[in-house]
Order: sequence, then structure tokens, then C-alpha cells
Amino acid sequence: MKKTLSIIALSIIGFGLVSCKKENKEVAGKETVATDSTATTAAHADPTLAPASTETADPASNQPLTTIALAENSFDFGNIKKGDKVEHIYEVTNTGTNPLVISEVKPGCGCTAGDFTKEPILPGKKGKITLHFDSSNFDGNVNKYADVFANVEKAPIKLTFTANIQP
Repeated sequence: MKKTLSIIALSIIGFGLVSCKKENKEVAGKETVATDSTATTAAHADPTLAPASTETADPASNQPLTTIALAENSFDFGNIKKGDKVEHIYEVTNTGTNPLVISEVKPGCGCTAGDFTKEPILPGKKGKITLHFDSSNFDGNVNKYADVFANVEKAPIKLTFTANIQP
């Protein structure tokens, strides 16, 4: 009797593990499909571009692709006082033939916030991405970033900034 119950219990546990493994494989397969094409092309073409994130669905990915040009993708605030709240505007130009749709600006940490042009940016037109930084909890040199999700082939686009926080 004990042997039969043990076999049944192991069968149930084993079935549960197989089911979990199958679900994980399906999720992993979706992630691989979502990131493979952008990760390899982004890494080879431009080291400042990060592989696509699979944490959230990107609404811009449903839009026809376009191309983008940045006036700059990094900025140095130089020396700032601890507690200062600073911001920098990154100018973007739609260099493609379809409207540019920025769907999200995702900062790397809570000390940084992003604003961006919400309406589609028509071909040849310019838009803005503003990064706001609160230096209250930092000392010395800092390097921060934000990922910009848009309907471009090599999304997300990584914007970076540095600052030297002084007391």
C-alpha cells in the first residue's frame, strides 16, 4: 500500500515538473525569437545599442519600421552638487519613410525619469527625449542610462549620461 501511494505521489510530482519544464521552454522559446534578430544585429552594428527587452510588450513593435538619427546618445553633466536635479534633452530625427513612434523610455534606475514626444514623429521631423536625474543619493562619478523603445530595427536604443557628484 505504501509503495503504491509513493508511486502515485511521485507520478503526480513528476507530471507537475514536466508541465513546468514544458511551460518554461515555451516562454524561453518566445524570448529567443523576440531577441535573436535584434540582439545580434545591434551588437555588431553599434555597441551603444542594447538587446531588446522581453519584459514588456512594446507597442511600437506593431508599427512599420523606420530609422532614427540621434544628435547624441550620451551626455556629460560634468560636476554637479549632490542633491541637484538636472535634465538633458536628446534630439531625435526620423530619417525613415514611416512615422516614428516612441512607446517607452525605461530608465535603468529610480533616480532617472524620462519624458518623450508622445505623438508620432513624421519622416524628416524631430522629436525629443528628456532624461531627468536626481543626484540626491550619489557621490562621485555616476554612469546612468535609459532604454528607448520605438519602431526601429535596433530597439531599444540606449541613451547614457555621466555626472560627477560633489558634496
